[in-house]
Amino acid sequence: MHREIHQWYSPRLHKNMDIAVYGHYGFALLLIPTAAADYLEYERFQLIKAIEKPILEGKVKVFSINSINMESWLNKQMHPRHKAIRHQQFNEYVFQEVVPFIQDKTSQETPIITCGASFGALHALNMFLKRPDLFKGAIALSGSYDLSYYSNDYWDDDVYFNSPIHYMKNLQEGGYMQKIREANKILIASGSGAWERPQFSRDMSAVLAEKGITHELDIWGGDMPHDWQTWRAMLPYYLETRF
Repeated sequence: MHREIHQWYSPRLHKNMDIAVYGHYGFALLLIPTAAADYLEYERFQLIKAIEKPILEGKVKVFSINSINMESWLNKQMHPRHKAIRHQQFNEYVFQEVVPFIQDKTSQETPIITCGASFGALHALNMFLKRPDLFKGAIALSGSYDLSYYSNDYWDDDVYFNSPIHYMKNLQEGGYMQKIREANKILIASGSGAWERPQFSRDMSAVLAEKGITHELDIWGGDMPHDWQTWRAMLPYYLETRF
């Protein structure tokens, strides 16, 4: 499998950020890490190996980025306001730096689908919903879409506007909503086994349904825990059957 590692200094995050690229062709899958993990997490836990077939077939080209969650919501020494600011900076890093990089490595017309598991699922769905002009869909695996779950109930505008289950309830009709509706690849999935909270996915799905946004909610069985074995089963299945 073709594999590249790239790095540049991000002026929005004020640090070097790495990105791993897998494959040559296909739509772009932007992978956001779980919790405190890094850009090679999906490779270490064999998820890249699990989706090797569609990569080699040229169906998908994968871009796996670094996280800064330990400099934001997972940093217990940091004031919540500063965590929220850092989260916004991460969003802008993706929108203003990662997306142009992906376009340079593919094309301006290549669809970009965000994807993540656990905390990465919140980032993936949130990024798509905030910028449907940049992304054409999201695959969110085993996520919580209420940011207050991570902010310990600290609340300000930056928390609200990064908490999809909250801001989507109040999103008004218009061009922005139409862009979201035009996406035909919004997938929210969860297992029902140990440590999973499928109700989080059901709740997010209910908000999207209320807004008339076409999406798929897929709840797997009690043998599927909140762990890598679940995501290694889910993602290749979705890439094979939904794309």
